[in-house]
Amino acid sequence: MALPELSTDTRFDVNLSILFTELPLLERPAAAAAAGFTAVELWWPWVDSATPEQAELDALRDALNDAGTQLVGLNFYAGRLPGPDRGALSIPGVESDRVRANIDVAADFAHSLGCKALNALYGNRVEGVAPEVQDELALENLVLAARVADRVGAILLIEALNAPESPLCPIVSAPAAIEVVDKVNAASGLGNAKFLLDLYHLSMNGEDLNEVIDRYADKTGHVQIADNPGRGAPGTGSLPLGELLGRLAKAGYDGFVGLEYKPGDAPSADAFEWLPAAARAAR
Repeated sequence: MALPELSTDTRFDVNLSILFTELPLLERPAAAAAAGFTAVELWWPWVDSATPEQAELDALRDALNDAGTQLVGLNFYAGRLPGPDRGALSIPGVESDRVRANIDVAADFAHSLGCKALNALYGNRVEGVAPEVQDELALENLVLAARVADRVGAILLIEALNAPESPLCPIVSAPAAIEVVDKVNAASGLGNAKFLLDLYHLSMNGEDLNEVIDRYADKTGHVQIADNPGRGAPGTGSLPLGELLGRLAKAGYDGFVGLEYKPGDAPSADAFEWLPAAARAAR
């Protein structure tokens, strides 16, 4: 499963919320390090709590530091993920309250680890609530998140998901995500909202990936990959991921590329055969 034409400058990180999940959370950083990786990312790890106890935050921080792994991306609270939810910041009531309670907690945790990218998932459409009401709430919460991210020297990421797997989420194309990015930046005046370009999700939408890269590389703050079909490791599907990453590099993107794919039936440690050991440590 070799990935062709891989740029030697590409910096990879492992998503510990989809890989190494056969292990308890606090053991995953060490497992990623044992596989040769020095950078990791996470969805919000505490699905049932937007504001976990400080001891839980400290334990994860220590596990990351003890393993020598750098946290480079973190989601804000996003509801049940994995699960039916696709974020919470556009959902009125309790979920929006949880998002607001979480924003400072997540940002301060990220800051304690030198993490500079915070991802805010938009959320599903809710029956009985007008889309414009949800969009207004989302913008309000995103501007708040952008200001808090700016306080800790981080960027705010807006991600496009895919319509087949997330039919209730309105942000299911690159243009839709970019529209939100632009609205947040205009409303906050900070310019720290960026596009999270996930090649798997965009391919599931049937988008022209070369065109997306050419149009939006300058607004991209983070990249994630998985092959398609199957959301497996590079080389298990038909996406020309090596060429696409090379195109991103030529367009000026020099940030991290998150490995956000399913390992299959084998242990996660066996899901990196496509990537030479020398290319796993972020430089």
